Amino acid sequence: MFSDDQLHDINLIARFLACDAFAGERPAVGSADLLVLLGNALLPTAWRSFDAVRAGVAPRLLIAGGIGHSTPLLYQALADAPAARGLATAGQAEAPLLAALALRQGLLTPSQIWLESASTNCGENARFARALLQEKGATPSRLLLVQDPLMQRRTLATFQRVWQDCPTVQFASWPTFVPRLERGVDGVTIAGAPAPLWTLDRFMSLLLGEIPRLRDDARGYGPRGRDFIAHVAIPDAVEAAFTRVAASLGERYGFRPA
Repeated sequence: MFSDDQLHDINLIARFLACDAFAGERPAVGSADLLVLLGNALLPTAWRSFDAVRAGVAPRLLIAGGIGHSTPLLYQALADAPAARGLATAGQAEAPLLAALALRQGLLTPSQIWLESASTNCGENARFARALLQEKGATPSRLLLVQDPLMQRRTLATFQRVWQDCPTVQFASWPTFVPRLERGVDGVTIAGAPAPLWTLDRFMSLLLGEIPRLRDDARGYGPRGRDFIAHVAIPDAVEAAFTRVAASLGERYGFRPA
């Protein structure tokens, strides 16, 4: 399915997108004022966020997420999770559903969780989270961001853009794990955290779609384009890997250059 060179390129891009500031480790106790979990369909990011707050990495968790494109995937992940058995999901926003997991398991208390349940995309996640903090009179200066690892670098750049007028606010990117493709006896699988993760088709679709969005050009999301995110410096090696993967696998996974 994939050559060794293709696997190398895909994993290089995935590491770049995951933007792990902690080299695979959990952030230190007391290193953040607030952990912000962006709604996504990968339950390992939620469980590890809950555990981090419980361990004292940050005193509070803000979960941001309404009903968006990936919400049906979260519904399915919850339906398959024993810890969510009986949890009604239809028509529910992502933030309260993820909070329910933490509360059901006794990992956190209601007073440790703030919810933003209206945002439908990454930009709204950042804007509405900031509005919620202002409403509560909260002024955290060290925010720890957790998102689907393939969207982590864009999430960081989005929050930096929304808070660009607040230079004292610092953001740290923690994807909770860095995904990679591995070849095994059953073929190529996605490793990095306990299943379920993405399907291979979704993994490749997300990976191929992110680099064009991150570019700071007329078509990208950077300041020279749609101005949704802060400038992102994409290393030449990542651009070269993306060019090769898009040329050889893009059509298979529905990627069409703009």
